[in-house]
Amino acid sequence: MAETEEKTETAAPTSRQVAAARDFVKRHGKPSRAVVENIGRIGARVVLVGADGALGDVVVASVEAGEALVEAVEDLEPAEWDSETVKATKIGAEHRRRMAGK
Repeated sequence: MAETEEKTETAAPTSRQVAAARDFVKRHGKPSRAVVENIGRIGARVVLVGADGALGDVVVASVEAGEALVEAVEDLEPAEWDSETVKATKIGAEHRRRMAGK
């Protein structure tokens, strides 16, 4: 039973994580997309793609928490890295520099 309780705790995103995703949707348009990616022991990364093509992310405790986050945010649609989602992204020079660590 302890495993079930632990899984329930990690399956819920924090209010701060939900607020961050809601703010992203508000700033970057409706509908926005969310791709939940397992990143190992750390948990999961929810990659956000705004209607304007902007990228963002929220790191959560588990894939289940990421899926719950997507469900909790209005106008945030679950997505995968299919051609439609990739085409929706617009990666600018500033974002490319940040990804390169500069």
